[in-house]
Amino acid sequence: MTIDDFERLPQEEAENHELVDGELVATSGNTLHGNSIRDLLIVLLRPAVRERSLGTVVAEQEYDFNGNAHAPDVSFFGPSKRALAAPDKRVQRFVPDLAIEVVSPNDTFDSILRKKDRYRSCGTEEVWIASPASQEVLVYSARGNRIVREDAELTSDLLPGVRIPVPRLFQAADL
Repeated sequence: MTIDDFERLPQEEAENHELVDGELVATSGNTLHGNSIRDLLIVLLRPAVRERSLGTVVAEQEYDFNGNAHAPDVSFFGPSKRALAAPDKRVQRFVPDLAIEVVSPNDTFDSILRKKDRYRSCGTEEVWIASPASQEVLVYSARGNRIVREDAELTSDLLPGVRIPVPRLFQAADL
């Protein structure tokens, strides 16, 4: 299956699936904790990004990663990619500048790392992997990899002036 084939699928067939190596692959179900973290990231990032005219922040948007369709939980792309955006398409034909994945209980470590590797090799500048279980965020970028935890703040050169306290991020999971 190609991205064009995936694009033509009825919503009910494509929903909760990604296109990986030509095959439809079911994505792990979202949990209330994961959704809460994703939603808090949107609430924190979207106004800061808009206020600074840095670009666009969206949740669950699918992108074309070298013929594979993946939808990071949260993604950001800068103004230079706005002209590439196709508002009526399921799959955007570019990759985000920042992709954020919130690890769910059904995700395997290997599957998350494969996704991170694909994102980075296709041109995503930075990938955050938020782990509710360990309450830390793994950050992968060309500027170096790091683990952000405890009382530290998430920051990115892509998002100047934006600071997210890690404890606040994971408080969203404390329902």
